Amino acid sequence: MKINIYGFKAIYFHEMDRFRRTLGQSLLSPVISTSLYFIVFGSVIGNYVENIDGISYGSYIVPGLLMLTLLTQSISNTSFGIFFPKFNGTIYEILAAPISTFEVVLAFVGAGATKTLIVGLVIFLTSLFFVDVQVQHPALMLFLLVLVSFTFALFGFLIGLMSRNFEQMSIIPSLVITPMVFLGGSLYSLDMLPKFWQTITYFNPVVYLINGLRYSFYGVSDFNIWISVSLMVLFLIICIVSVSTLLKRGYNIKA
Repeated sequence: MKINIYGFKAIYFHEMDRFRRTLGQSLLSPVISTSLYFIVFGSVIGNYVENIDGISYGSYIVPGLLMLTLLTQSISNTSFGIFFPKFNGTIYEILAAPISTFEVVLAFVGAGATKTLIVGLVIFLTSLFFVDVQVQHPALMLFLLVLVSFTFALFGFLIGLMSRNFEQMSIIPSLVITPMVFLGGSLYSLDMLPKFWQTITYFNPVVYLINGLRYSFYGVSDFNIWISVSLMVLFLIICIVSVSTLLKRGYNIKA
């Protein structure tokens, strides 16, 4: 299939240019908030917490905080990217252009994932100033970072596509994703929970993502790494099917 490279680049670089114009919100804000987590939890509280699986507490929470950033940023970047053209009416210019829906989705999702990976890289480098971080499986780490960024960027595109106002667009990231990350072992090991809450946590899909990323860092995980990868690929397929179906119907766009 031949891709309209000019149409793709126009949308992609337009989204990246918006990222450049809003660096304070897009980059500095998550870096500052994550740095506060390292200062409070890693440096202060970490001095009173015993090592977890032989890893200092400050180092242990790095994958969890990185995953929190990846999920929230990838969703917000792409959901806003597709919602704003709907909001101001410029979406019709995109629909009228000689570019396929596949190329539109690829451009928006690619730009959202790229911005997320940039923020994630900066936060990873920031963590090195606060704690000792070791990456035992760098190839696996990069694979998971890219997979999570693209998958949840696609999920963010789906949210922006279905949302009719800014309130609807912010519901899932703020009321669903963020609590799932904090309750998914981002700041603690599942072994520290009572048996009942451990069982409840098994139904939280984010816990498998955090453990997969933590395994790539330190080689420790509460679950088999292939569970994390399989769930991520399954969710990616669901998002692809959902977005394709809604775009073909012109849901919330052509109406």
